[in-house]
Amino acid sequence: MSKTWKIETQAVQGTYAPKPTEPRIPTICQSTTFKYDSADHLAKLFDLDLADPFYTRLGNPTADAFEGKIALMEGGVAALATSSGQAATTLSILNICQAGQHMVTASTLYGGTYSLFANTLPKLGLKISFVDPGAPIEELRKAFTPETRCLFAETIGNPGLNVLDFEKFSALAREMGVPLIVDNTFPTPYLCRPLEHGADIVIHSATKYIDGHATSVGGVIVDGGKFDWTGGKYPELTEPDASYHGLRYTEKFGPAAYIVKARAQYMRDLGATPAPMNAFLFNHGLTTLPLRMERHSANALAIAKFLEGHPLVTWANYPGLESHPSYALAQKYLPLGQSGVLSFGIKGGREAGVKFMEATELIALVVHVGDARSCVLHPASTTHRQLTDEQQVASGVTPDLIRLSVGIENVDDLIADIEQALQASQG
Repeated sequence: MSKTWKIETQAVQGTYAPKPTEPRIPTICQSTTFKYDSADHLAKLFDLDLADPFYTRLGNPTADAFEGKIALMEGGVAALATSSGQAATTLSILNICQAGQHMVTASTLYGGTYSLFANTLPKLGLKISFVDPGAPIEELRKAFTPETRCLFAETIGNPGLNVLDFEKFSALAREMGVPLIVDNTFPTPYLCRPLEHGADIVIHSATKYIDGHATSVGGVIVDGGKFDWTGGKYPELTEPDASYHGLRYTEKFGPAAYIVKARAQYMRDLGATPAPMNAFLFNHGLTTLPLRMERHSANALAIAKFLEGHPLVTWANYPGLESHPSYALAQKYLPLGQSGVLSFGIKGGREAGVKFMEATELIALVVHVGDARSCVLHPASTTHRQLTDEQQVASGVTPDLIRLSVGIENVDDLIADIEQALQASQG
């Protein structure tokens, strides 16, 4: 295995290296526990002196294979699989941000993430500032306080589809001495590797393109291993941890301190553990990820161009369109494609949008994106319905917005289905 492999090879081979007579494919290790021959061996596991598996809540060989592969593909030092994308987001923040402290985040977020930051984390004592990612750096700088512990954003905002200005956000994070945490769910590491553009931590909802087939819920955190935690802001990483006999994470684990702490503390205590079967399916999904992302992106761009010129469509939104505000950023950071999600508005607004969704035949009305099968949704009445009108607009959601997650079917069949549904929406 080698980090010099191209990402397509990494996706197929990963970090799993079977010995002679061992299974060629990582197996499903459906076991909660593992047997040992001595108390000393087990003691070393509890003291974090060894990385062998000893309880599936903290690690499992099947999850190890998935974690190793996604870390390799993202260019990080290590990864931690979780039970959901929401769990990955939550643990990535709690690992370095405590009650009374503060974080800054782009406002253009997936509705579940926005709700987590606006409603749940404040109940735990965290202070959150939402900012417009398109604002100049001088304006963004004003949101920071001495207690700010991280900067958060999505590579492609969901569902606004704005592309993150990595150069601006990474420069801001470095200036403020905090890590940049980036949700890379929509592009996946095939289309964009945030760590190469100044991010420090990358998270995914593995439920989406990583799985790719709508079978499993899960998430993952990838540690870039380059942020310096020793500047004084993060004593939880540099000072003794009483629950591990005074261990200091930065001292013992170096570049992997952040991800080891996330596993040893928060996975230990909160137990957001992925099922071995799900980890197996995520690893399996990564194998064909590059092929699927090429097809998702090509199909989405063709459909976006079709919609942009359609008389029944009031606007079309896809970063691959030259008319998109993020087009230049998309060409800079997503040159291989801009993923499979697009949005548009229909003449007739909300009522016509509902008719359109009910009229599609090949494209299914489901609460999901990133599936090999195409699907459609009206975010204002579904995924973002818990938000106020003002919060929805801040997240990039308008009442007439229709979101399409374009699958890998034949694009002509998809366009034909969209055309007939557009006609039905006006009846």
